[in-house]
Amino acid sequence: MRVALDTNRYVDLCKGLTRTVALLEEAEAILLPFVVLGELRAGFAHGRRTAENERILRSFLLTDGVRVLFADDQTTHHYAAVFRQLRKQGTPIPTNDMWLAALVLQHNLALHARDKHFDHLPQLVRV
Repeated sequence: MRVALDTNRYVDLCKGLTRTVALLEEAEAILLPFVVLGELRAGFAHGRRTAENERILRSFLLTDGVRVLFADDQTTHHYAAVFRQLRKQGTPIPTNDMWLAALVLQHNLALHARDKHFDHLPQLVRV
Protein backbone atom coordinates (compact mmCIF):
# COMPACT_ATOMS: atom_id res chain seq x y z
CA MET A 1 0.00 0.00 0.00
CA ARG A 2 1.14 3.55 -0.78
CA VAL A 3 0.49 5.88 2.15
CA ALA A 4 0.23 9.65 2.34
CA LEU A 5 1.29 10.89 5.75
CA ASP A 6 -0.42 13.84 7.45
CA THR A 7 1.47 16.17 9.76
CA ASN A 8 0.07 14.69 12.96
CA ARG A 9 1.03 11.15 11.90
CA TYR A 10 4.59 12.27 11.07
CA VAL A 11 4.75 13.51 14.65
CA ASP A 12 3.38 10.13 15.81
CA LEU A 13 6.13 8.42 13.80
CA CYS A 14 8.79 10.58 15.42
CA LYS A 15 7.35 9.72 18.84
CA GLY A 16 7.56 6.02 17.95
CA LEU A 17 3.82 5.32 18.22
CA THR A 18 3.49 1.62 17.52
CA ARG A 19 0.50 1.76 15.17
CA THR A 20 2.06 4.37 12.89
CA VAL A 21 5.52 2.78 12.92
CA ALA A 22 4.07 -0.66 12.05
CA LEU A 23 1.87 0.73 9.28
CA LEU A 24 4.73 2.63 7.66
CA GLU A 25 7.13 -0.30 7.94
CA GLU A 26 4.67 -2.32 5.85
CA ALA A 27 3.98 0.46 3.33
CA GLU A 28 5.17 0.06 -0.24
CA ALA A 29 5.81 3.82 -0.36
CA ILE A 30 5.40 6.76 1.99
CA LEU A 31 4.46 10.06 0.42
CA LEU A 32 4.78 13.34 2.26
CA PRO A 33 2.56 15.95 0.58
CA PHE A 34 4.19 19.34 0.10
CA VAL A 35 1.67 20.96 2.46
CA VAL A 36 2.72 18.58 5.24
CA LEU A 37 6.34 19.49 4.61
CA GLY A 38 5.40 23.17 4.87
CA GLU A 39 3.42 22.65 8.07
CA LEU A 40 6.30 20.74 9.63
CA ARG A 41 8.87 23.37 8.76
CA ALA A 42 6.57 26.14 10.00
CA GLY A 43 6.32 24.28 13.29
CA PHE A 44 10.09 23.85 13.42
CA ALA A 45 10.59 27.58 12.83
CA HIS A 46 8.29 28.34 15.73
CA GLY A 47 9.92 25.84 18.09
CA ARG A 48 13.11 25.59 20.09
CA ARG A 49 14.63 22.56 18.31
CA THR A 50 14.61 23.82 14.72
CA ALA A 51 17.96 22.34 13.66
CA GLU A 52 17.34 18.97 15.32
CA ASN A 53 13.84 18.65 13.86
CA GLU A 54 15.12 19.60 10.39
CA ARG A 55 17.91 17.02 10.67
CA ILE A 56 15.39 14.29 11.59
CA LEU A 57 13.10 15.33 8.73
CA ARG A 58 15.93 15.32 6.19
CA SER A 59 16.97 11.86 7.34
CA PHE A 60 13.37 10.65 6.94
CA LEU A 61 13.14 12.15 3.45
CA LEU A 62 16.29 10.25 2.44
CA THR A 63 14.77 6.92 3.52
CA ASP A 64 14.13 4.44 0.71
CA GLY A 65 10.48 4.54 -0.31
CA VAL A 66 9.85 8.05 1.03
CA ARG A 67 9.24 10.99 -1.27
CA VAL A 68 7.65 14.41 -1.28
CA LEU A 69 4.50 14.75 -3.34
CA PHE A 70 3.94 18.06 -5.13
CA ALA A 71 0.80 19.48 -6.72
CA ASP A 72 0.47 19.82 -10.48
CA ASP A 73 -2.25 20.92 -12.89
CA GLN A 74 -4.21 17.69 -12.40
CA THR A 75 -4.14 18.22 -8.63
CA THR A 76 -6.00 21.49 -9.04
CA HIS A 77 -8.93 19.64 -10.64
CA HIS A 78 -9.11 17.27 -7.66
CA TYR A 79 -8.83 20.24 -5.29
CA ALA A 80 -11.75 21.96 -7.04
CA ALA A 81 -13.88 18.80 -6.79
CA VAL A 82 -13.07 18.42 -3.08
CA PHE A 83 -13.81 22.10 -2.48
CA ARG A 84 -17.16 21.83 -4.28
CA GLN A 85 -18.17 18.66 -2.42
CA LEU A 86 -17.32 20.08 1.00
CA ARG A 87 -19.05 23.36 0.27
CA LYS A 88 -22.17 21.58 -0.97
CA GLN A 89 -22.17 19.37 2.15
CA GLY A 90 -21.62 22.38 4.41
CA THR A 91 -18.57 20.67 5.91
CA PRO A 92 -15.52 22.85 5.23
CA ILE A 93 -12.06 21.69 6.24
CA PRO A 94 -8.75 23.58 6.41
CA THR A 95 -7.27 24.57 3.05
CA ASN A 96 -4.07 22.58 3.54
CA ASP A 97 -6.15 19.47 4.18
CA MET A 98 -8.09 20.03 0.95
CA TRP A 99 -4.73 20.01 -0.89
CA LEU A 100 -3.77 16.86 0.97
CA ALA A 101 -7.06 15.19 0.04
CA ALA A 102 -6.66 16.25 -3.61
CA LEU A 103 -3.20 14.67 -3.78
CA VAL A 104 -4.41 11.47 -2.09
CA LEU A 105 -7.27 11.15 -4.57
CA GLN A 106 -5.14 12.02 -7.58
CA HIS A 107 -2.50 9.41 -6.78
CA ASN A 108 -4.82 6.72 -5.36
CA LEU A 109 -3.14 6.71 -1.97
CA ALA A 110 -4.25 5.68 1.49
CA LEU A 111 -4.29 8.56 3.96
CA HIS A 112 -2.83 8.18 7.43
CA ALA A 113 -4.21 11.09 9.44
CA ARG A 114 -5.91 11.62 12.80
CA ASP A 115 -8.15 14.52 11.75
CA LYS A 116 -11.84 13.57 11.90
CA HIS A 117 -12.78 16.16 9.28
CA PHE A 118 -11.42 13.84 6.60
CA ASP A 119 -14.48 11.69 7.40
CA HIS A 120 -16.44 14.25 5.34
CA LEU A 121 -14.68 12.82 2.28
CA PRO A 122 -15.78 9.16 2.21
CA GLN A 123 -13.99 8.61 -1.10
CA LEU A 124 -10.65 8.86 0.75
CA VAL A 125 -9.09 5.56 1.75
CA ARG A 126 -8.02 5.92 5.38
CA VAL A 127 -5.54 3.81 7.32
